Formats: sequence, structure tokens, C-alpha cells
Amino acid sequence: MNEASKRDDLRKQIAELGPWFHNLRIGGIETAPDHFLGDYPSFKWQRFKHVVPADLSGLSVLDIGCNAGFYSLEMKRRRADRVIAIDTDPHYLRQAEFAAHHAGADIEFRQMSVYDVGEFHEKFDIVLFMGVLYHLRHPLLALDLLHEHVVGDLMLFQCMQRGVKDVFSPDEDYAFSEWKIFERPDYPKLSFVEQRYAGDPTNWFIPNKAATEAMVRSSGFVVLENPEPEVYLLACDERHSALERPPAIARSSGK
Repeated sequence: MNEASKRDDLRKQIAELGPWFHNLRIGGIETAPDHFLGDYPSFKWQRFKHVVPADLSGLSVLDIGCNAGFYSLEMKRRRADRVIAIDTDPHYLRQAEFAAHHAGADIEFRQMSVYDVGEFHEKFDIVLFMGVLYHLRHPLLALDLLHEHVVGDLMLFQCMQRGVKDVFSPDEDYAFSEWKIFERPDYPKLSFVEQRYAGDPTNWFIPNKAATEAMVRSSGFVVLENPEPEVYLLACDERHSALERPPAIARSSGK
């Protein structure tokens, strides 16, 4: 098969694996050149990649909600020793495995959810939790499980936000008679989506900036950097004194 035929065959394989949400470049062919967000997620990565160590030699990485594997591939390009990527969607995992194969990247893929992370029985040097939280019915449980079971040092975290960008820090306590404080647009708020947002029935809770930061603090993380509006580099800290330790949640037999 000549080069032109090989390229046509690759283009056909990429199309058969579509639709793609990550615009990757496989053999010089873009997987989602007409993405509604542009060259996604590459253009976002350019804004915050400096907060991730340039050399990850000897480090382990867990990519939760990996989609087609853009961030997992970037971690291998930075010489991460071990990368495990998980997603609940077999369609995305097929794409990610295909992309990793063509990149010659040794990445371990598993179909599992963030609620399953207790099954790893290990902590990772870096956990990637990008664009997942607002797709979850139980977002605080997910953050608690991550802190308890898999985040050993750092977590790179991204969450869609809506509402005002100002951050109000409430007092530690208020009287039961206090009402006005909850009317502030900069008070930590989660908007609940009962049906769909952007055509997606899995967009459940969308926080404002104040709620995003309050939630990660509540689950035992501290914000080290906020290099891009929705992206944070977090480190493990002490968990909220009122919290019980979350259990590892076993998978259902149907999964």
C-alpha cells in the first residue's frame, strides 16, 4: 500500500471512530477539525500547561474521564512513567486506544467511573480530573473519593463554571435568621440542570467560581494555582472536620 493509500485508510478509520470530542492529530490528520470550540482541548492546554512539571519521569498519573486521551498523551510526552486512563464511555476508550497506538504511547485504559477509584488501592503522583465534575450526580462524593483513595500529591482539575466570577468568602457560621447572604450572586452556588444544558443530559450541577473553590476546599484540597478561568492545580490538604471517610464503592455486577 502506497503512502497516499495508507493516509486514506487512516482517515477512514478516524472517521469510523467518530464523532470525536478531542481534536487530536493522528498521522497529521485532525480528528475534529470543525469542533464548535475550536482546536479543543489543545488551545486550553496552551494556557495552563506550564503548571504541570515538564519532566514527569518516575511519576504515576491517573486520568479520570480521559475521553479520547489528549491529556494522557501529553503526560506521556512529558515522560510520565505510568499513565492509567479511565472513562465510563467505551466509545471514547476506543478512540483513546487508537490514538495511543498510533502515538506509540504506553497507556493503560480501563472502563470505570470516578466512583470506582477505591479499586486502585494506590495513590498517584498526579491525578487529572478535567471536565468531569459537572457531569456527576454526586459531585462532592466524587471529590471525597479522590482525596481519600487516589490523589497522592497533585490534582489538575477543570470544571465548567457559570455565574459571576467574583468570589465571596462567607463567615464560618451565620444565625438561622440570616437570609440575605444567600441572595448574593457571588455566594457559592450550584445551578441544577434537571433536563439538558448544551444538548447534554449529563450536565447536572454547574457551579459558579466561588462554589468550585469552596467544594474542592471542603473535600480536602488547597488551590495552588488558577492559571486559566476554569482550571486549578490542587494539592492535598486536611479534610473538613465534619466529614466521614468515604468508602470505596464497589462496581455493580452489570458494569
